[in-house]
Amino acid sequence: MGTAHGRRIVVVGATGNVGTSVLKALGEDPGVTSIVGVARRVPDWTPVKTTWARADIGREDTDLVRHFEGADAVVHLAWLFQPTHDPALTWRTNVLGAVRVFEAAAAAEVPVLAYASSVGAYSPGPGRRTVDESWPTHGWPEAAYCREKAYLERVLDGYEREHPQIRVVRMRPGFLFKEQAAAEQRRLFMGPLVPRRLVRPALLPVVPDVSGLYFQALHTDDAADAFRRALTRDVRGAFNLAAGPPIDARVLAELLGARVVRLPRAAARRALAAAWRLRLVPASPDLFEAVLRLPLMDASRARAELDWRPRHTGVEAIEEFLGGLRSGAGMETAPLTARTPAGRWGELVRTRVGRTP
Repeated sequence: MGTAHGRRIVVVGATGNVGTSVLKALGEDPGVTSIVGVARRVPDWTPVKTTWARADIGREDTDLVRHFEGADAVVHLAWLFQPTHDPALTWRTNVLGAVRVFEAAAAAEVPVLAYASSVGAYSPGPGRRTVDESWPTHGWPEAAYCREKAYLERVLDGYEREHPQIRVVRMRPGFLFKEQAAAEQRRLFMGPLVPRRLVRPALLPVVPDVSGLYFQALHTDDAADAFRRALTRDVRGAFNLAAGPPIDARVLAELLGARVVRLPRAAARRALAAAWRLRLVPASPDLFEAVLRLPLMDASRARAELDWRPRHTGVEAIEEFLGGLRSGAGMETAPLTARTPAGRWGELVRTRVGRTP
């Protein structure tokens, strides 16, 4: 079985939240000699050891094999979160595009394939008890994101049987945050109508406490370190990636200097559904329902087999994200840019809040 240490690695979806951190982690690894960053929109940013290749995995005529030939590993990170109002479009990119990546890796005889799955692939969890990688991955079927992640888990089940010579690694991280991704995540999940000043301590009076709303946060750089370690070790299969402590309303309220107010689950969903239908927020109510059902993950396997330890707590990852929201942080890549034409108004007109990519 091949390893990626000392060789050429191709990263698909290299300009987003995870991709930029993976390029950084691989660039700092002395055993990695060259990196190819594959993106739909090639940036001016030039990380060390990296050359860029333009490709849109959502297009049927995209030739990925030529980018993968001679690679010792392919890392697949590309994902389209929007438009939530057009799930057929996200399916074409996220599912059919991922299948193109997997098939191209096999055609190019790449020995290692690492794929970014998600906690969102997991079936609803057992309350606040943690689950390991054997927990079912059927997702929450009403949410497009979870359906897509769960479907690709089934695709990889068959792929591994058909291509036993390829070492397949599936990373299942919790919610990923870093300062430079704050602008992107605000656009994807909060929309252009949320002012920066609202997330300053003491300016947000209350944080709603909704039953089931707790989750695991992880710094994106820590997730990237796990990918790097998986490429350089002879491991395969799924790895949960999470840091403690779990984030709930009380943790958020402490960070924001706010007080907690209980909000019935049904009322929260109705309010979000109305805002989503009116194009006021991009995140769908189905995704909200999925988050309320996600399990907490046990990351013991990553600690044991990858010798992986997150350097940041979940609270520190959220703190950095909130700081990025307040400062308008970003990076010089298309997904992470903090600049949009004509500011928030241009963003509102261009994306129509969750209706277009």
